[in-house]
Amino acid sequence: MANHFSALKRARQTTKRTARNRANTSQLRTALRKFRTALEAGKPADAKAAFSGTTSMIDKAIKKGLIHKNTGARYKSRLNARLVAMK
Repeated sequence: MANHFSALKRARQTTKRTARNRANTSQLRTALRKFRTALEAGKPADAKAAFSGTTSMIDKAIKKGLIHKNTGARYKSRLNARLVAMK
């Protein structure tokens, strides 16, 4: 365990940031799961609404540094391709 004040503070900050990152990652995965289930259900209107929310979550994840910019672009491109193929 850390003994110096700065190391103790760093440990506290790391705990907070880890919890925040885990929560944000979980929200992103949930949004992706909702979109995929909407696609599997075969309802274009629901899939389009889920796509909008999912792309928003991907953009937020990019802004927060959870995923890289190119990774987010790849996700959005693939999700859009699946949405277009469904129609």
